[in-house]
Amino acid sequence: MKEDQVVLEEPGFQDEEDSLFQDIDLLQKHGINVADIKKLKSVGICTIKGIQMTTRRALCNVKGLSEAKVDKIKEAANKLIEPGFLTAFEYSEKRKMVFHITTGSQEFDKLLGGGIESMAITEAFGEFRTGKTQLSHTLCGEHQMELLDYVAAKFHEEAGIFKLLIIDSIMALFRVDFSGRGELAERQQKLAQMLSRLQKISEEYNVAVFVTNQMTADPGATMTFQADPKKPIGGHILAHASTTRISLRKGRGELRIAKIYDSPEMPENEATFAITAGGIGDAKE
Repeated sequence: MKEDQVVLEEPGFQDEEDSLFQDIDLLQKHGINVADIKKLKSVGICTIKGIQMTTRRALCNVKGLSEAKVDKIKEAANKLIEPGFLTAFEYSEKRKMVFHITTGSQEFDKLLGGGIESMAITEAFGEFRTGKTQLSHTLCGEHQMELLDYVAAKFHEEAGIFKLLIIDSIMALFRVDFSGRGELAERQQKLAQMLSRLQKISEEYNVAVFVTNQMTADPGATMTFQADPKKPIGGHILAHASTTRISLRKGRGELRIAKIYDSPEMPENEATFAITAGGIGDAKE
């Protein structure tokens, strides 16, 4: 069992988990009927925090919920979760719930400060054959092995709670459904809505979100004498939504190089890893 698994079993962790995943059925104690709670669940709102993170306008669009009902639901949710500012100590305690999922490579994990972080969106972009999909597959396998014992013990109690969400690739369908500059504004608007939903999921359920992205040629790069004339697609919308951005490029043979492109916590640095028959691994000396 690894160190981050031990954190899951520490005294008090279950209390923090319970406070994070407050089921909306608790609203019944504050006068909200079962029928209205079912309406919330039908649109994917299953926790008290989910209500808090959903705008009043969005709740009013739920079929069968009037403005008066929405106000009552919001008021009841606020009684269960105290709104307002967090002190530095409270935020520090909240950050203790964040966990990391290994990439399969110790050097890569070290680059990311432990691996792919929960409560955040991690984006990896690169050209064809740089290891984006292999990294996604390895994360799935490594995550299942790391949490196998914990899931086995908790499965019957917490069925439906997942810890990893992967989208490979985030922009693929947007590029197909929205083509040309005439549809660019609508595409970016839909992308922003999707990324906002992903961010809420990551924070509401303490989930690690990992997305891969494609690259495109930048015609203006040669005029500004940039070293790399290629850039990740998605524009500023995706750039601002991603917590950590990782640039992948090819090395010799099966070696690949990962670079921190943007991160609020980790310094700009590089790590070399290898693509093996078993997935992502450390590069041999």
